[in-house]
Amino acid sequence: MTDDIAQWASLVWGTLRLRPYVFAFLAAFFIAAVRDLGVRRSLALCLWGWSVAFVAEFASTRIGIPFGLYHYTETTAGQEIYVANVPFFDSISFAFLAYAALCLSRRALGDRPAAFVVVVAGFYMMLLDVVIDPLAVRGDRWFLGHVFYYPSGGIYFGVPLSNFAGWAIVGWTIIGGYVWAAGTRGGSTTLGVAIYWGILLFNLAMTLWMGEWLLLATGMLVHSVAFLLLYGIGAISAPQRLRRASAADGGVPRVSSR
Repeated sequence: MTDDIAQWASLVWGTLRLRPYVFAFLAAFFIAAVRDLGVRRSLALCLWGWSVAFVAEFASTRIGIPFGLYHYTETTAGQEIYVANVPFFDSISFAFLAYAALCLSRRALGDRPAAFVVVVAGFYMMLLDVVIDPLAVRGDRWFLGHVFYYPSGGIYFGVPLSNFAGWAIVGWTIIGGYVWAAGTRGGSTTLGVAIYWGILLFNLAMTLWMGEWLLLATGMLVHSVAFLLLYGIGAISAPQRLRRASAADGGVPRVSSR
């Protein structure tokens, strides 16, 4: 029993030591989500997001659905937590990725229909992977390490296009499932939006550090266009929200905290 506890403690410490940036974002997620959604909904989103991501990764490493076929190298097995053949840090990341994308969508769309908020959020979660996955497959060139590989490679900087379709599907499943159960209402989205841009900037910084100039330029271009698109959606939505708020308050406009 004592040996089991010591081994488990060693794996927990190894996971934190090897992946401090992941758990920094996870801590930021809990701080932001608890203020925004409350404790129970934050924990539910985290558990749901991890569960969906784990099932998707477990299936993809065997039958290639939904991300396309890839394999974990398991070079750190025994040093950090794995669930089956999937590193814990990888699948738990989807919880804060989904939350950040949901906050971005909520911020831009306000009280638009929930289905529209989910679709936009899943799309913007997928866009993060335009930078994340090509960087991750080059993990041996930075402190991530050689964690996984695609046996057949891929046309987008070594990543197959099926991976991005998988991210969209998983994003819509995580965010859609949460919104179906809890709705889109919450408190302030400011910290969640900051997490989204923080994740993007971290990955762009690592891309710059590796000297992958074409990948860096591509990621910046894609997200610049996506930001302008989101800004345009928000600009269209804002007058509609103000008109509805004004009508609800008897003609006196009020500013939404979201």
